[in-house]
Amino acid sequence: MTSDEVAGDGEVDGAELILLLPEDVLGLISAHLRPRDLLALSAASRSLRNAVSTADKAWLAQCRRLLPTASHLLAWRAALAHSSLAVCRFLHSAAPLLGLWAHQNPELGNLVLALPGFLSLVAVRSIPQELSPRLLWAPVFELLADHRGHPAFLFLHGAAHDSLFPGLLASSLHPLANTLFLEAHTSTSTSTPASHFSRLAFADRRHLLNALVAASRLTLPPDIATAPLFARSDADLPLLAARREAMLRLHSQSGGGMVRRTEIEALLIGARKTAAAPADTAGDKMRLRRSFSVVAGFVRNSLRQMVARSASANSRAEYAHPKHLPLDEFLRAGESVGLSLRGARMRLSIYRNWPSMHDNRFVLYKLTTQAPMPGREYAGLWGGTFGWPPGRPEDERKPGKALFFLLLSYEEDSEGKLQLIATKVLEGTHYVVHPNGSSMFIVRVGEPSAETFPWQTDEESRAVEIKRSFAGEGIATGYGFRYPGSKPGSLFVLQDGRLAFVWRENKAVLTLQRLDLEDMIRRGERVPALPPIPNFAYLTKSYSNVFAVAPGSTSFPASPRYF
Repeated sequence: MTSDEVAGDGEVDGAELILLLPEDVLGLISAHLRPRDLLALSAASRSLRNAVSTADKAWLAQCRRLLPTASHLLAWRAALAHSSLAVCRFLHSAAPLLGLWAHQNPELGNLVLALPGFLSLVAVRSIPQELSPRLLWAPVFELLADHRGHPAFLFLHGAAHDSLFPGLLASSLHPLANTLFLEAHTSTSTSTPASHFSRLAFADRRHLLNALVAASRLTLPPDIATAPLFARSDADLPLLAARREAMLRLHSQSGGGMVRRTEIEALLIGARKTAAAPADTAGDKMRLRRSFSVVAGFVRNSLRQMVARSASANSRAEYAHPKHLPLDEFLRAGESVGLSLRGARMRLSIYRNWPSMHDNRFVLYKLTTQAPMPGREYAGLWGGTFGWPPGRPEDERKPGKALFFLLLSYEEDSEGKLQLIATKVLEGTHYVVHPNGSSMFIVRVGEPSAETFPWQTDEESRAVEIKRSFAGEGIATGYGFRYPGSKPGSLFVLQDGRLAFVWRENKAVLTLQRLDLEDMIRRGERVPALPPIPNFAYLTKSYSNVFAVAPGSTSFPASPRYF
């Protein structure tokens, strides 16, 4: 079409001009747009929708922005029928779930990193440990993309190395999700999954999840069980592609992990009978118990008479839990029940970059990781050890240094002055000293320290050069475990980029370096996981390491003392 022909047509809209562009040009333009811009363009007209949806090079440019590794991108496209649109859809949809997640329990730290797998999102837990060349980790869950690129298929990890527990990702994934709920959903053969799981009482939620994992467990073939979960090098890509196809078949063959309601009800009844069965005791203990029961009978009958009138006015359900949904009513909503993962945006109470967490919800909480920028250069995840010279992963002559992970973030105080806060998210001691989420130190960015660094040389006998220093306070003994205090200290920036916080009183020092946790996980060592439900969210209060460790690693370093 010539310019004269276009002019002769009278009015020509922008859609026709865009349709005249070669696909290569459209791909170059797309590299400067966001996915939402392309979607908005496709919504302008039917012709544009068809053109944009079939413009593979335009979506390929978007994929390069989200997944810069060219070899991985080519392998992902091949697994999705060479559809760049499907790959881009997965990368964009899974983006809210990437990053750091945590739970309050155990107090040593419960840090989960969600990272890209192979057309999947893999969530793994960093295990509390001492400093070593390889970081220990255990898998928590995986989300696999369907044939259109939607992150739809859930696999829960836990128990044996070759065991998986299938489920689904709830379709209502919030684009700004800050919580991940492990739930159960009901469905019929003609309806989409729907759930009122959060309205169940805590005991009912726990029993139902345990019954589901018992009924939906899949045993992987040996070659799939030993395959990597994510690419450590390009050589892993063919193996990961084969693993994905096998897992999709398993998910389909298992019906997405959906279990017949009658089977779940039978498991729940069996669990109640087991819990109610009396334990074997010695004869003398039984006689003593019977003696006590006579006295208890009189007390019980008296109490029944006292509350009879008030109790008779209420139904059984109202008397027990008026705000909770009965479990049998939840189960009657569908013909089958299955596991599901739901990403939601909740209004959370946050103090010093640590959210207030519920201890009766199977949920992980998103940790806000600030990006470094001018004036806030030290934001991000850091790790290190106590003592000087600082520990080195390859140094086997000085074992026993506990590895600490701290999340550094900036926040203004009540007077508008900028502070740098170091929040503890993981510690590798045997028994925790301070609560998970504690502020290990807080420094005032605008206040240089008048203190001098106590040491002249580092671990390699090189002279220590201090670039900057800040005055602040470090954590100390306060009013019990839950309410730590603080004592004066200084944060020093060393010439090699490391940070060192020194407590003024006793010269205790915590030395940190910036971490690339995803790279550490990829080069790390996988260890066994807990059973699937506590492996997702460990709700029992604990002050020691409850997670799996590498075989042969039976001891943990002693807790450090800061003062």
